[in-house]
Amino acid sequence: MLDSLIHHRMRLGIVSALAAEESLTFNELKALLRTTDGNLSVHARKLEDAAYVTVTKRFEDRRPRTEYRLTAAGRKALQRYLDHMEALIRATRDTLQR
Repeated sequence: MLDSLIHHRMRLGIVSALAAEESLTFNELKALLRTTDGNLSVHARKLEDAAYVTVTKRFEDRRPRTEYRLTAAGRKALQRYLDHMEALIRATRDTLQR
């Protein structure tokens, strides 16, 4: 069964980006995903509430810096999601080749 939390385009983008990097800042994710502050905040919060990402907030030169990291649970959830999607793709290809 697909993880409906990760299946959303924006949340899939967030966890995929974080799987490729040790951590990313809010602004890095925002630029990478080409989204708005509000949209990123809402989806990142859902992933944080599910314990798929951790958030660290601090100040650098008096400017707020928010950094995201993928948790072990988030990495496992992404792996399960990708495995499921690959199985769906294989099954669909097999059906089309009949």
